[in-house]
Amino acid sequence: MGAGDMGERAMSKPEATGRDPIGRAGGSAPQGTGAPPAVPAPAGPAARVPRRLRRVYALADFEDAARRHLPKPLFGYVAAATETRASFRDNRAVFDEIQFLPRVLTDVSRRSQETTLFGRRWAQPFGIAPMGVTALTAYRGDLALAQAAAQANLVDIMSGSSLIRLEEVVQVAPNTWFQAYLPNEPQRIAALVDRVAKAGFGTLVVTVDTAVVQNRENNLRVGFKTPLQPSFRLLWEGLTHPAWVTSTFLRTLLVHGMPHFENNFAERGEPLVSRKVDRDFAGREHLDWGDIARIRRQWTGNLVLKGILRPQDAQIAREHGVDGIIVSNHGGRQLDGAVSPMRMLPAVKAVAGDMTVMIDSGFRRGTDILKALALGAQYVFIGRPFNYAAAIGGEAGVRHAIAMLSAEIRADMGLLGINGLDELGPDLLHLGGSLRREIDRAC
Repeated sequence: MGAGDMGERAMSKPEATGRDPIGRAGGSAPQGTGAPPAVPAPAGPAARVPRRLRRVYALADFEDAARRHLPKPLFGYVAAATETRASFRDNRAVFDEIQFLPRVLTDVSRRSQETTLFGRRWAQPFGIAPMGVTALTAYRGDLALAQAAAQANLVDIMSGSSLIRLEEVVQVAPNTWFQAYLPNEPQRIAALVDRVAKAGFGTLVVTVDTAVVQNRENNLRVGFKTPLQPSFRLLWEGLTHPAWVTSTFLRTLLVHGMPHFENNFAERGEPLVSRKVDRDFAGREHLDWGDIARIRRQWTGNLVLKGILRPQDAQIAREHGVDGIIVSNHGGRQLDGAVSPMRMLPAVKAVAGDMTVMIDSGFRRGTDILKALALGAQYVFIGRPFNYAAAIGGEAGVRHAIAMLSAEIRADMGLLGINGLDELGPDLLHLGGSLRREIDRAC
């Protein structure tokens, strides 16, 4: 998908970043190894946009297109949230409680979206959140996401539940971060961490909000379950979605064979059709802060915890030497009723000290991102829309999504009256009464 351009229109894109000091593509030194490189200006030759992306004007449009393109079980898995979807809904509703107080008559001709994380400069304040099995919704989906992010110079986090080997991804996109679901034994955790380090990743993200498997009711309702098993329903979904079957499923089987969960452990995991596959995602009930302490002693790169909501947990993370946290409720996919990360962001930021504070869950527009930055976040991650973009247009679809969101932020910054992200703060926001009280109480 995304390879055959039946019609094009011009769109600006960042220039290639060249090669880093050790000769790898990507345009930067490995994370944490020295001074950050210059970020290329968003100029250069025009990108070619496939015809199927011409009517995609915002991230939400990708979801509508993906609903038509993907078999119902696959789309339902990506779109799913647990139980009543209360957390999923509030992740969006919270943004309506935050309005802007824009400045006027300010010179906004020098706007820049550059930001710095762990000593490295990035071109945008947003990146791609980790998402599992994207190679099932898009052909070689993990590579499409990582390569588009590398070209645009923004962060991509590769999921531990991915179907492409982490070594293959980091080879083509050296600044990718790796997200791990910790195995169920200390020696297996150590072996996985060692594998990630040897592959060359500079940042390890440990997801900490998945101690047990969530209620899978919503997946079952749409017919998605692991292991994948042949059925009349799956046959019918294939027959009624031929574009996905030929461009993604059959192409993957013919070229690469049956997908496996490649990165849950130091060794290869189970194939999608294996009855043992659930074992890869169980047995984490006993994990505790002692596991984080052991990882911190072993891992010399940047260590990030994803899934923090309580300020008390952020403080414990800081005491354990964690470098950064991602305030997250897993996009509403874990504990239904978990508070929206935006509601807890100021309180978490207040105790974070020198840790880098990032956020995900529910972000869809440039204004959403600027609101989070004004409340103290240093970076924002977005998941589902980039999955949909890869499904619809491959790497070109992801590039298109990045370009649209970047254009939104640039326009929003001008209308807000700022030139740099460091000018954002609570003084540019008007908070609804209930949210103001929540934040004051939490802080």
